[in-house]
Amino acid sequence: MVLALKRIFKVYIIVGNTFGKWISPVFTGILLVILRVFVGLGRIFDLLLFPSIHTPIRQPIVIVGNPRSGTTFLHRYLIKQGLGTGSQLWQMIYPSITIQKIIKPMLPLLEVISPARHHSTEAHKTGLTSIETDDVSLLFRYFDGFFLYGFFLTFDERDLFDWVDPRIRDTSARDFSWFESLWKRNLRSNRGSRYIGKLFSLSGNLPAFQNHFSDAKVLYMLRDPLNVIPSGLSLVTGVLDKKFNFWSLDENIKSRFIERLYSALVELLNRFHDDWIQGKIDREKVLVVHYDKMMSDFESLMEEVLTFIDAEPTAEMIQNIRETAESQRQYRSGHRYDLEKFGLSAERIKKDCARIYQTFLN
Repeated sequence: MVLALKRIFKVYIIVGNTFGKWISPVFTGILLVILRVFVGLGRIFDLLLFPSIHTPIRQPIVIVGNPRSGTTFLHRYLIKQGLGTGSQLWQMIYPSITIQKIIKPMLPLLEVISPARHHSTEAHKTGLTSIETDDVSLLFRYFDGFFLYGFFLTFDERDLFDWVDPRIRDTSARDFSWFESLWKRNLRSNRGSRYIGKLFSLSGNLPAFQNHFSDAKVLYMLRDPLNVIPSGLSLVTGVLDKKFNFWSLDENIKSRFIERLYSALVELLNRFHDDWIQGKIDREKVLVVHYDKMMSDFESLMEEVLTFIDAEPTAEMIQNIRETAESQRQYRSGHRYDLEKFGLSAERIKKDCARIYQTFLN
């Protein structure tokens, strides 16, 4: 609790000093406290009213990879094909079956104040009912994690990456227990039997996750760093610009923020690589999925994925895969990212991610 208050106070100071917002964050903080109490009561009722949430999670499928590496597309596609169920954004904000039954009729009204309204829709459609990354649930539950670092802590004068670095401050036991609790409830709410999650933060802590969820199947998405890193930077700065006019900030603040976020994105890639090479990852339970193959040879890729997750495709699914494969081959992204805008160069990215290229992309 003390550490949570420390993070809240730190972010309040950061938002005030960086964006000149001192009043509105106070009301946001009060709302978050009320939400925490409200959800906490609902979760107590869950234990009494829904005994099925005591059933252990079995063989979850988890998609891992840097933001903008194709994780969202694959995550939503597998769920749409009925291979499992995930968590919608509103279900992570209100992670209680009891509360969800009360809130669900009011979702159209709640979209007006949804945090997703600050998200750019250029990357993918986002809303309260959209399937989203489970990482965001840590932000609402503990006001912690990589979301907190990526959107707020990076603005501090001191680099606070150590606050979320599992090698320095390991919150794995807390976080994995939370995910398990969340997944059980949302499996019950969505009437599912197998959970499909998405956690980009696991790139830096996959061995610990495999120790906790020993039967999990992991799909690791890999995309050329020259594409995925500037795209990830654009995603985060786009949200911040929509909410706080990021690109109008002082030049020193912008460059410091971008440098730290860039370093964090590179670190996620390299930590997965190092754990992979050093044998810390159980490779039998990880399938490396290349973004380029997902776009150019989706049928072959899905055959690999379905075999890996022990799923038998229906005739309808096979037809959908064929249609999607054709659509993927014809897809041409309209995004063009200017590396100079972020103070980067292709040479630097290739150098910083040399291990990724040598092991996975050459």
